[in-house]
Amino acid sequence: MLCYDFLVMTNKELARLLRNVAASYTIKDEKKFHFQIVAYINAADTIQGLSTEVEDYYKQDKLKEIPGIGTTLKSRLEELFKTGKVSHFEWAMEGISPAVFPLLSIPSFGPKKAYKLVMEFGFKNPDTVIDDLEKVAKEGKIAQIAGFGEKSQSDVLRAISEYKKGMGKTTRMALPFAQEVADKMVEYMKECKEVEKIEPLGSLRRQMPTIGDIDLAIASDNPKSVLEHFVSYPFIERIIEKGEVSASILTSGGKQVDLLIQPPSCFGSLLQHFTGSKNHNVHLREMALKKGLSLSEYGIKNAKDKNQPIKEYSTEEAFYEAIGLEWIPPEMREDEGEIELAEKRKLPKLVELKDIKGDFHLHSSYPIEPSHDLGHNTFEEMIDVARNLGYEYLGFAEHNPSMAKHTPEKIYEILKKRDENIEQIKSNTKDVRIFKLLETDILSNGDLAIDDKSLDLLDATIVSIHSVFSMDKKQMTERVIKGLSHKKAKILAHPTGRLINEREGYDLDWDIVFEFCRKNNKALEINSWPNRLDLSGDLIRRAIENNVKLVIDTDSHASWQMKFQRYGVSMARRGWATKSDILNTLAYNDLKEWFNK
Repeated sequence: MLCYDFLVMTNKELARLLRNVAASYTIKDEKKFHFQIVAYINAADTIQGLSTEVEDYYKQDKLKEIPGIGTTLKSRLEELFKTGKVSHFEWAMEGISPAVFPLLSIPSFGPKKAYKLVMEFGFKNPDTVIDDLEKVAKEGKIAQIAGFGEKSQSDVLRAISEYKKGMGKTTRMALPFAQEVADKMVEYMKECKEVEKIEPLGSLRRQMPTIGDIDLAIASDNPKSVLEHFVSYPFIERIIEKGEVSASILTSGGKQVDLLIQPPSCFGSLLQHFTGSKNHNVHLREMALKKGLSLSEYGIKNAKDKNQPIKEYSTEEAFYEAIGLEWIPPEMREDEGEIELAEKRKLPKLVELKDIKGDFHLHSSYPIEPSHDLGHNTFEEMIDVARNLGYEYLGFAEHNPSMAKHTPEKIYEILKKRDENIEQIKSNTKDVRIFKLLETDILSNGDLAIDDKSLDLLDATIVSIHSVFSMDKKQMTERVIKGLSHKKAKILAHPTGRLINEREGYDLDWDIVFEFCRKNNKALEINSWPNRLDLSGDLIRRAIENNVKLVIDTDSHASWQMKFQRYGVSMARRGWATKSDILNTLAYNDLKEWFNK
């Protein structure tokens, strides 16, 4: 049994397969297969973050468009989708029990540790191996293995317990939740006077949609004091490990936070090295070697003259400049052409939160008797928040009134009263302009959930899918195009329908969607809601390449949620979006003109 006998090879399953292959290489000879291990882990990370299924890339002969998929891996994926297996993968995993791989999901378990325990106890069933391991640990049998002992046995039991509770490093969380944990920790660490600078690292700094553990870097000349402050965090559950310049803790929320400290003189080098991504850093180091330079988290050395001291860099900007590049925003560091552009000094100026002038997707508490959930705050309360955010405009877009509970005439009556209410507010509010919108369901046949008479009360409508997600790609694409075809339909909300860690998105033929939007003056939404973050970076970039306009919205159902806009901006930046790509960076009059086209 080789752990890739799936009826449907989804991106999640494919990423797991590639990580299993990397683990197999590690078990067999970590040093010999170092580059293969890195390549497979990087590919797994990339694939897990894609919105489009890799199998669809294969069917369209576009595997080469996936970042980090080189010629060799491309041929192996083609073999997988064509035959259902890969001879090289079978060779890599030969002799390794399938029971090894489930253990890799447990915090602190690496391939070699998992392999040793499986071999020691002869575990064979991947479905029961975690329970089997817990049983032998409770019986005291792990402590008897050479190199383990009582403490290691206790650590194994604790790790299994944390895993079963959904805690620890391997439990990925949506970006906003990770950011909230990190922000609290940053605020706490700044109370320590020895902390000169503090920044997130890794996937959090690159603002990936999901985050594993939270990595932080601190610039300080007194690591001992900083570490003491760190492990004294009031919401700590336990200290995982503590060294001279690094430590890891588990917070009371079950999230792992890792801290790394470097002197201020080389903080920029550390920041660059541990921000990643791996593909970006590998490319950077290959380029530097051609210039006779060797890069590390400590600085830059002359690769040909080892007697020369390492040159330290206190800032990332200086580090990148030293190898002939302009500074590259963290969100772009995925080795997708950003290094070549940085060398030519032609990086795009990415959109920033300060560029956003409004939010179109807000659910107020107005009693619209909606098909889905109602908002919690009044129009006026949301306008006050918009004012505090410095917005020029906003759009109220409650869910359409329920079709099941109302006749078309009753729906019109509800929307007419809402229209009159908004008009009255508009007459008394001059600093924040208001668009009368609605979030209207696209039904399974492509029709909109309310009729033209009701739609005519609106400036425009946002359209979206909230039911019947099981359609195939062709049917769903036809459904979306039909819904967007209405003259009042201007924006497709949360375009893939994904819910991070809950539901994979439906697939669309994006070439058809992009072409339709471009030709018919329609926009795609980047939804900032924490477990949506939809569109993803790869689709945003494809939309931009196809000259499709985008909007960044929060989908707020309460006024405090309007702060989620920062996460939509992060997704936009991951897709290389500039201010000119985002419609809600426009001034009110320009935006009104777009809605009226």
